[in-house]
Amino acid sequence: MEFLTTSEAAEYLRLGERKLYELVTTGAIPCTKVTGKWLFPRHELDLWVLSGLARPAGMLIAEPPPVVGGSQDELLDWSLRESGSGLGSMSEGSARGLERLQRNEVMAAAVHFHAPAASDDLASDASIEALRATPDLHDVVLVAFVRREEGLVLPHGNPKRLHGMTDVLALGARMAMRQQGTGAQMLLDVLLKRAGASTRDLRRIETAALTGPDLAELVRAGQADCGIATRAAARSAGLDFVPLVWENLDLAMRQRSYFRPAMQAMLRFLNERRLRQRAEELTGYDPSPAGLIRFAA
Repeated sequence: MEFLTTSEAAEYLRLGERKLYELVTTGAIPCTKVTGKWLFPRHELDLWVLSGLARPAGMLIAEPPPVVGGSQDELLDWSLRESGSGLGSMSEGSARGLERLQRNEVMAAAVHFHAPAASDDLASDASIEALRATPDLHDVVLVAFVRREEGLVLPHGNPKRLHGMTDVLALGARMAMRQQGTGAQMLLDVLLKRAGASTRDLRRIETAALTGPDLAELVRAGQADCGIATRAAARSAGLDFVPLVWENLDLAMRQRSYFRPAMQAMLRFLNERRLRQRAEELTGYDPSPAGLIRFAA
């Protein structure tokens, strides 16, 4: 993550430093204080600016920018870099990514939706149903990226002996949360419902983590006893992991974007041996469905 100093952030946003300090004082801008100095995550500043973007009703961008929004994933971020596609990423969660795709603000959205289902397959086709229910996506294509393991991220050694949501609820373990609209938070809601509970029954850490690695850091720092994230996020942070479900992580895009050179470069990369090797190194991934079209409107 790239951090900007106060002067760099003011220049980046075309603001005076005095105005920037006013925004910091009122808590109106994303920032953090380290050893007495304010630092500004550049990625967060981009999201902050975009969140206030206003357009006339019905206006669409002619061509979406070469950005993959939606869910954060370590293997996906690596693939975007290694594929030479030129695609960037904007990690805000599945629901926000789909909203941006709907408004043509991203070329694709990485999604892993979850919804209560009668079957035991927690990762049934909730993502397909979400696409069908989204207005103005009559030309959408859903391309499989990977299947991946989601579960409980735990401190090394699993000191509280947590093995599922029943243990989390019974022992009152401190649960790190993701923001609403993320696939991980949807999965948590489904798991709680199956246990006859809701988020109100949890001992929650109120500050929501932006990404899975952010959540893992809360657990590693001792601020939470557990949270829902991927096996890869747990492994990268040196944490324990209890698997709960395999899920589909897919790329949703409009049909015209599917044929753009940047996206084609990315899709070609999905068939390369390097992707399978990297998936094995990170652990918790099944790349066998990569590149398959799972749904087309």
